[in-house]
Amino acid sequence: MRTKCPFAAMLAALACVIAPPALAASFTLSTPDPDNSSITVAARNFADLVKKETNGEVEIKVFPNGTLYGGDPGAAVKQLGGGSLDLLLLSASLYANFKPRFIAVSIPYLFDNMDQFKAYLASDAARQLDADVASMNIQPLGYWPRPFRVITNSKVLIKSPADLKGIKLRVPNNPLWVEFFRAMDAAPTPMAFGEVYNALQLAVVDGQENPISIPMDAKFYEVQKYLTFTNHIADAWVLGMNRRKWDALPENVKAAVGKCAVQAQFDKIKYDEDGSGSTEAFLKEKGMETYRLTPGEHAQFVGVAKKLYPRFGELVKDDAFYKKTLEFVGKN
Repeated sequence: MRTKCPFAAMLAALACVIAPPALAASFTLSTPDPDNSSITVAARNFADLVKKETNGEVEIKVFPNGTLYGGDPGAAVKQLGGGSLDLLLLSASLYANFKPRFIAVSIPYLFDNMDQFKAYLASDAARQLDADVASMNIQPLGYWPRPFRVITNSKVLIKSPADLKGIKLRVPNNPLWVEFFRAMDAAPTPMAFGEVYNALQLAVVDGQENPISIPMDAKFYEVQKYLTFTNHIADAWVLGMNRRKWDALPENVKAAVGKCAVQAQFDKIKYDEDGSGSTEAFLKEKGMETYRLTPGEHAQFVGVAKKLYPRFGELVKDDAFYKKTLEFVGKN
């Protein structure tokens, strides 16, 4: 009778020791912005945290530039709910096209500072937004605050609402943006983000508004001259996962993913805060002129927004939720 080879047995035992753990799950995570953008960097950090926290059992592959959904954010939300996307990072303002209560997140000059905004996203009011997301077959894993938005354009340095008169300004497909900028006699033009650079280059629009990192990440400095820190609107990234795929995860994996989402949010906030000054310096080096509003100039923009608060409440379409939001920030 042949004896078993001891060397073969030793190799088999060694393979069991050094073999990596089998993947419990592999997912994709889509972001709308370029590979070097702050949100894609944050997405990769989240993926790394999940891999480490689950000892390699869960792998998340990040796909920037909206490549998995053809750059159409509305389609992305639908695909996430339907299951053709696994995970998605997308602005809360875009969820407002499906669930109007999300409009409350971005009411102009509603939040006095970033700390107040972060507190709101962690409040009971935001938990009502969780229910809206869940009703779309999406599991909300977190709301990551974005820096307040600034305005860039190729015509004039914006120092007052009057300076926006006649400026063709690209805005997201959200009625709140249209109402606000129209009140200052600008010409707000809803447009998908993927079309913005070419529209600026061809002077289809004169300017755009976004957090300060976007003019750098999307190279708008090549086609824009002026940037004003209006800090007019808050927004957040919604980290969502297809609900069916979330429900299929073991409870310990869910806990690990949730923990990593919280850590990634903190890391993202610090990344944005640490990079703000260097981003402005970079844009100046590229030839952009930047401007920070004086308190008096800032008050003019706030005045325009406050006159529109009753109209914004109509857009939210939930009086009780809107009242609760205004009470939270002390503007009821």
